[in-house]
Amino acid sequence: MGRIIHIILALAVYAFVPRFTESAKILAVFPFTGPSQYICVQLYLKSLAARGHEITSISAFPQKTPLKNFRDITLKDEYKDHDEFIISAVEEKSETKSTQLRTWFEYSIMASLLVLKNEEFQQLLHSDEQFDLIIIEVFCQDSLYALGKHFNAPMIGVSTFGADIVIDQLVDNVSPLAYVPAPSGTNLDVMNFWQRLDNLYTNTMELLYTHLVIIPEQQRYYEKYFPNATLRLTEVRRDFSLLLLNQHYSFSWPRPLVPNAIEVAGMHIDHKPKKLPTDMEAFINASAKGAIYFSLGSNVKSALLPKQKLQEIMNAFASLPVNVLWKFEKTDLAGKPKNVFINKWFPQSDVLAHPKVKLFVTHGGMHSLIEAVHHAKPIVGTPVFYDQYLNVEKAVSKGFGVAVNFRNFTSIELRDAILEVLNNPKYTERAQEISASFHDRPMKPLDAAIYWTEYVLRHKGAPQLRVAARHLNFLQRHSVDTMAVLFGIPLLLAIFITRWIYTLLLVVLLNKDRSNNKKKNE
Repeated sequence: MGRIIHIILALAVYAFVPRFTESAKILAVFPFTGPSQYICVQLYLKSLAARGHEITSISAFPQKTPLKNFRDITLKDEYKDHDEFIISAVEEKSETKSTQLRTWFEYSIMASLLVLKNEEFQQLLHSDEQFDLIIIEVFCQDSLYALGKHFNAPMIGVSTFGADIVIDQLVDNVSPLAYVPAPSGTNLDVMNFWQRLDNLYTNTMELLYTHLVIIPEQQRYYEKYFPNATLRLTEVRRDFSLLLLNQHYSFSWPRPLVPNAIEVAGMHIDHKPKKLPTDMEAFINASAKGAIYFSLGSNVKSALLPKQKLQEIMNAFASLPVNVLWKFEKTDLAGKPKNVFINKWFPQSDVLAHPKVKLFVTHGGMHSLIEAVHHAKPIVGTPVFYDQYLNVEKAVSKGFGVAVNFRNFTSIELRDAILEVLNNPKYTERAQEISASFHDRPMKPLDAAIYWTEYVLRHKGAPQLRVAARHLNFLQRHSVDTMAVLFGIPLLLAIFITRWIYTLLLVVLLNKDRSNNKKKNE
């Protein structure tokens, strides 16, 4: 009897499973030399390979061991250049919006050229090999979006930091500036007049910089490396079947999304925490009041910080009643406090999953914030650049973190911020509430990313998901032409009638005046 029930249940489940997607050849392009972006998609790409799809991955991070159905094209990264870029951003005393845009523009162009100049990529580009799907990072890589038409394959874009007004344009999503903040700003979704004005300014700057600087530069690459392309770059930019966005409303805010813009924050997290190495486990357990974890992410290296800042950090940690795990990229640190454990790399998600790790001191990168939310850990945020300021501001506004100014904090300020979060249970309680909301979804984020990816494959680009705005020019998309007719014709008619009445009255008055003058003369 039990066997029959199992068979019935299996058939029932099979009936509701989407139609099997045949093995597809997928080209994945993630050109940035910092590990953060590739960390976001590594599990996603491996999972697609495990499901039988053939993955060709172009990145600076090849697999350490060969993986079935997985081929790497390795970008020859010059890490010195990447580190110099990060150091210049860290040492920037006051990062204005124009400085941010210029810095990130230079970084994004470096990433595009790493791909376009790669010999193995060029061989692939001019070979007879075909692909069924293109998956690509969508931060300022416009010239690479030509790969969709080049291989006659649908494109899926992945935004590893979520959406902004420029990324929204790729699928014609709307970004009401009154309540959708720019990621590069510090405003939240509820804004007063001056904040809305600042948000308008920030978004306008991003749009102008994108269309007047970034896209013209990418246009030159597009013309040089895709000389046979028939579409304009403006058309290529709107040729995406799907966007996977590394964001979620549980720790940010609700906002409009078109059907082919899908929130998948957390898809990079393996949902089965692994056991920590013995030395890390012992160090955490040796701390009676729990431990804290400190990391500035995969891009900013603690080992490259100025000596004075390192000293302030060490002084703060030495004064704490708990042990500290610190991602530090060298094997030694002069003057390291006894309660500090340094390592070049930590399995961050596994560390945060540990029940005795009570707090995450973080730069506020999107992946770190997502992992803090996933594991219900409060934070002390020390944002360094770009979206990190807003990410930390989200945590503060949601009540599961406090902020410290990275550029000028003292050891006392850092210590007090850490003790505030450690000693006040409201931060942990709020982190647990947000985490519960984050996990309460119909599908796990990785499952959702895979489902929609295969949906695009099953439905040959899934045109049914795409809004018709891609067929309209700027004036049509924003109804400028129809509003001009709707409001312009009545206005012109009103002016014409007013002028006609004025002329008529003038004629009547003139005739009356002539008549009066004639009577006087008689």
